[in-house]
Amino acid sequence: MKKSEFNLIESYMLSCMKDSAHDKEHIYRVLYTALEIAESESNVNFDILISACLLHDIGRPEQFENPKLCHAEVGAKKAYDFLIKNGYEKSFAKRVHDCINSHRFRGGNKPESIEAKILFDADKLDVTGTLGIARTLVYNGAEGEPLYSLDEKGYVLDGTGESEPSFFQEYKFKLEKIYDRFYTEKGKEIAQSRRSSAESFYNNMLFEVRSSYEKGLEILDRLV
Repeated sequence: MKKSEFNLIESYMLSCMKDSAHDKEHIYRVLYTALEIAESESNVNFDILISACLLHDIGRPEQFENPKLCHAEVGAKKAYDFLIKNGYEKSFAKRVHDCINSHRFRGGNKPESIEAKILFDADKLDVTGTLGIARTLVYNGAEGEPLYSLDEKGYVLDGTGESEPSFFQEYKFKLEKIYDRFYTEKGKEIAQSRRSSAESFYNNMLFEVRSSYEKGLEILDRLV
């Protein structure tokens, strides 16, 4: 992928997500994690993967307006139209569309391509991994205000005045259910390392692991 192409797609994503810094953070983390997973996978089209990762959440603003909408379906259509408008081949735009449309198994659209599988891996790793939990705790949209805090007993306060002792147990349950379901071998490997970090996080609030994202940045620098 040429730098100019990356900048074009990135600018479009940023214009769609300009009012949601929280989701922009997520998009980039998914991209970097996906690149790390993809480096050791065969038959990966990096242009499709990068495009799908950057654009996979562009349907969220419309979903905020109308919760009944499926952001994956909306985003897939927006991505397809944008790519066609900017001179990409229909076959390329269609593969990006299908990748985005299936990234959360929306409407039963299971990922068929390696790019879609990696996007699914990376998305789940960010949402349920250490950084994803830390982001949920620390950031509240673009304001950066604490969304959760601890009370005197170490319980989590959710801003409503009610303390919830089972907050971390709930996340740990989700981690245990999700981590054995990744598609790619590299995804499983990263999931295992991220799982260890997540478990440490339960005892060390706001513990963050950045190695995957630094590695993703390094890979991206070589590609664009």
